Amino acid sequence: MFARLALCSRLPSRISQSNVCPVSIRWFSQAKFLLPRPHGKSFAHRSELKQAKRIVVKLGSAVVTRGDECGLSLGRLASIVEQVAVFQNQGREMMIVTSGAVAFGKQRLRHEILLSQSVRQALHSGQNQLKDMSVPVLEARACAAAGQSGLMALYEAMFTQYSICTAQILVTNLDFHDEQKRRNLNSTLHELLRMNIVPIINTNDAVVPPPVPNSDLQGVISIKDNDSLSARLAVEMKADLLIALSDVQGLYDSPPGTDDAKLIDIFYPGDQQSITYGTKSRVGIGGMEAKVKAALWALQGGTSVVIANGTDPKVTGHVITDIVEGKKVGTFFSEVKPAGPTVEQQTEMARHAGRALASLLPEQRGEIICSLSELLTEKKDEILSANRKDMELATDRLSQPLINRLSLSTAKLNSLAIGLRQLAVSSMNSVGRVLRRTRVANNLELEQITVPIGVLLVIFESRPDCLPQVSALAIASGNALLLKGGKEASNTNKILHHLTQEALSIHGVADAIQLVSTREEVEDLCKLDKMIDLIIPRGSSELVRDIQRAAKGIPVLGHSEGVCHVYVDSEASIDKAIDVVKDSKCDYPAACNAMETLLIHRDLLRTPIFDQIIDMLRTEQVKIHAGPRFASYLTFSPSEVKSLRTEYGDLECCIEVVDSMQDAIDHIHKYGSSHTDVIVTENEETAEQFLQQVDSACVFSNASSRFADGYRFGLGAEVGISTARIHARGPVGLDGLLTTKWVLRGEGHTVADFSEQGSMKYLHENIPVPQGNFN
Repeated sequence: MFARLALCSRLPSRISQSNVCPVSIRWFSQAKFLLPRPHGKSFAHRSELKQAKRIVVKLGSAVVTRGDECGLSLGRLASIVEQVAVFQNQGREMMIVTSGAVAFGKQRLRHEILLSQSVRQALHSGQNQLKDMSVPVLEARACAAAGQSGLMALYEAMFTQYSICTAQILVTNLDFHDEQKRRNLNSTLHELLRMNIVPIINTNDAVVPPPVPNSDLQGVISIKDNDSLSARLAVEMKADLLIALSDVQGLYDSPPGTDDAKLIDIFYPGDQQSITYGTKSRVGIGGMEAKVKAALWALQGGTSVVIANGTDPKVTGHVITDIVEGKKVGTFFSEVKPAGPTVEQQTEMARHAGRALASLLPEQRGEIICSLSELLTEKKDEILSANRKDMELATDRLSQPLINRLSLSTAKLNSLAIGLRQLAVSSMNSVGRVLRRTRVANNLELEQITVPIGVLLVIFESRPDCLPQVSALAIASGNALLLKGGKEASNTNKILHHLTQEALSIHGVADAIQLVSTREEVEDLCKLDKMIDLIIPRGSSELVRDIQRAAKGIPVLGHSEGVCHVYVDSEASIDKAIDVVKDSKCDYPAACNAMETLLIHRDLLRTPIFDQIIDMLRTEQVKIHAGPRFASYLTFSPSEVKSLRTEYGDLECCIEVVDSMQDAIDHIHKYGSSHTDVIVTENEETAEQFLQQVDSACVFSNASSRFADGYRFGLGAEVGISTARIHARGPVGLDGLLTTKWVLRGEGHTVADFSEQGSMKYLHENIPVPQGNFN
């Protein structure tokens, strides 16, 4: 018989429609049902892997076994079983192709041999001390025979914790080449899947002959190892996805660990010539070359394949889940090549062209920005036409604040063009500016100069006007730029990016700014820590927080929320208070610098100034939420605020009462987001105390919070407003996108020259730097 079938003990030997295993009933009643998809064509993109219903998980020897190659890695195996169980209980059909019988048997046989030797030596010597015992080399087939039952018992015990039955099937190459046995195997597996049982499949290593090189039949892959077994099984069972877990992150273009080895995100048939294979893993009989061959064979048969790391403790607990969710894990095998470059290729192109951009003269970078400014005006009809398409598609999908941000107008484009022209002038004093010059010693001079940061990634939602602003700042600072816009603005973003590249082409650096239009998830982009130097998110507080969590290896510049306050002091002018509050809230409620909380001094309650502010807000149709203290003063109050940290982004605000200026500062520090906060008062001393004590990026006196903007500050444009306390804070313009480097010019100087026995002494004299001096 081709297979040994061992069902869990709770499952009857014969199952009828009226006598079904309880786990099967639970699955059909509770699980989310996934419809099977027509087989024959693999998924083209990672995002489609969520649709996979029938999944084969291949666990390589390096995944299942311990580092000493004797015994199983129980913790690692348990986490993998948990993920498989979750998908099984969702209604997917999971199958496992596992190694581990040889390692389990080796552990068992070694224990038996050592025990036997110790007993014999004790009987013959009659002494307590035993001689050194050595374990003979164990034959792999014997180890497999001894380990199969224990391996299966372990899987059974683990899956039982999730109310899932398992079945063991042992196969050999002959079981696939013999037509009758192949049909029997196929039938058995389909019946097990129908009954919601997870098949555990392995080659029958107790009887399998040694693999014969190059023994594949025409169009059929031979079963030499569990790589080829999993591929053959996946195609035979018309699986949607094969996940092959090993001890490497995926497929590299050269052996992992070597210089310049790069992980391949997506591998296409025909790319084999670009790969240099290394040695196989420490255990098992397959290697990466065998995995690639098996993966391509499965792909040709209509099954999608991902090769990933199943041994890394940082990812093992969710590696299968991440793959099925379409995240960028391991190497995805696809038959469909994208029309354009991958995001990694775009990043390389941007970095290369960015260095050329940085080497241009300031006047040349200024010419590019002026050209972009003119194109925004000349092509405004095309831009607005594309924007109308986006607006029509977004009307039923986006909230009103997001639609407001998405909208462009002639006035907005004109304002953008003016800001870019201002930036072109300021860019003359950017890259290569000498900040400090020191004479370290005679004929040894040190300079600190400004240089670009490198490659920037700017992620923005529903704000196409962000694209030319950020592009112009990147050009002025000599930085390469990757842009990832929201799909809701795709038409507008495309034409704006096209105009940006048209301007860059004046000096042959069009590739310095790239628009990422592939299906890359934001979380995946945040993992490119070796390619991207700074991430700047522009969007909702949720987007910013998500990016800050995902970008563990890349600095993030931005703010998570814009909870801005206006404090109206007891000595405020009525006219100024009304004007400042109205402009701060109503000029553009969706902006991050719009007022969200109005703080009123207690002495102003039931006074004309308070009544006029309330009347103005009602006239402007601003919905008012009462803070706890404000609500306590009212008999019939507006709806009480749910949180004093709310960013409404609409015609809504919170009103709260404070006892003093210091009370207002304490409230701001407790509930604010360190963005922009305002005081309205006629008392200059109170105003100065407020300006000095409030720890926010922008603090204003008797001026609208809406002034917190790079263009209004005269920066020409901004990439965003930062609430961080290092590098850049407030509206981040040109200077915030520059870093520095130190340049030392000597004449053969050595540190030994300055030792006690040396002939030279440090001077450390500051050398005046003329204004506008460039390196």
